[in-house]
Amino acid sequence: MSGAQQRPLAFVTGASSGIGLCYARALAARGWDLVIGGRRVERLDALARELTGAGARAETVVADLATAEGLAAHEAICRDRPLDLLVNNAAVAHYMPFAKLPADKLDELLQVNTVAVVKLARAAVEGMVTRGRGAILNVASQLAFSGAAKLPALPARVIYASTKAFLVAFSQLLAAELEGTGVKVQVVCPGVVVSEFHSRQGIDMSGRPRLPAEELVRGSLADLDAGVLVSLPTLEDPAVFDEIAAAQGKLLGQSLKPTLASRYGREGS
Repeated sequence: MSGAQQRPLAFVTGASSGIGLCYARALAARGWDLVIGGRRVERLDALARELTGAGARAETVVADLATAEGLAAHEAICRDRPLDLLVNNAAVAHYMPFAKLPADKLDELLQVNTVAVVKLARAAVEGMVTRGRGAILNVASQLAFSGAAKLPALPARVIYASTKAFLVAFSQLLAAELEGTGVKVQVVCPGVVVSEFHSRQGIDMSGRPRLPAEELVRGSLADLDAGVLVSLPTLEDPAVFDEIAAAQGKLLGQSLKPTLASRYGREGS
């Protein structure tokens, strides 16, 4: 309708269940139109009907981000549509020891969790910068911070956790580069969330307390509104994360120099 206010448009990947589905519902409730991507056509179609019934325009992209064709279909949406928000939610886990990880699962982990995220962000960001508005929201994991942690019950996660750590660094660096453009970045780091993510790995989490996916999304979107870059919705004291950033700055400040540390002594001594 001429003169009608245009609704903002979001593209949510991995929207057929779990966290992605909750992002789509929450954004529709906020008055957004949606493009929803995923592999399961029946679920995407059902979600599109639900969102349409709630007053949103909803378009589906049925494609697998692990394939070149699926990635290209997602990139076309990011490049050609005036997106106000890209939610890079699609991911795989394949929890198993690195030495036993089959090559095809390794490729899928790297493709979906890193390559696809970067390429979709790149396809979307140029138009956002040109329009002077927009946001890129990357879904990582609290396992991004688990490299040095020795806690019980953590899964075998060498590649999965590494891809999520990459997303944290990628998002932080991208946000710094986009400062002043009107384009925001967030990386949200879920813990244990009620979804099908673990059951698809054959892991029974039914006996463990888990955060409802709707609550994770509520916290993430509140943080996005507030301009929070690294969103940890279940972290009670955000100052804990600030301590990590401060320690990283201290580490770089002390180590970016052209000499060995004094603990190595002098050559020949």
